[in-house]
Amino acid sequence: MIKLPESIKWIITDFDGVVTDNCVYINDDGTMSRRLNFTDVMGFSILKKSGYEIAIISGEKNLAMDILAKKFNITEVHRDIRIKIDVLKSIVERYNLSLDDFVYIGDDVNDAACLEYAKYKITVPHAPEKLKKIRGIQVTEKDGGQGAFREVADCLAG
Repeated sequence: MIKLPESIKWIITDFDGVVTDNCVYINDDGTMSRRLNFTDVMGFSILKKSGYEIAIISGEKNLAMDILAKKFNITEVHRDIRIKIDVLKSIVERYNLSLDDFVYIGDDVNDAACLEYAKYKITVPHAPEKLKKIRGIQVTEKDGGQGAFREVADCLAG
């Protein structure tokens, strides 16, 4: 069970593999799509209604992020990011956040630097062992795209 302090104000997360099931579907017309679980989408709603800020830092570009950003008024959406730690530190600096003010959620090696930097860090069961061994990391019970993001939302605002 995830445990986070009341000091958390921001949830900063990767997208694919956390909010999605980490699969990319290639359609007959060559476009790609992703599957979202409404349980996780409701997690965004719960967090926003409870006064939390959300930021997305993704190595990919996809329409699903844009739809959620518009629906939940998420202004910090960073797409196609290769070095995520630079964006994370920029958010921390711009909003004058302390390490007690945010949690970072990531699922793969391109999230490792962010997870090592964050005081509060969460990954999902399908993450590589390297991430699960990061000091202080918590692992959700649910997998990415199967309620992991909602698990964090319920921990904070449930």
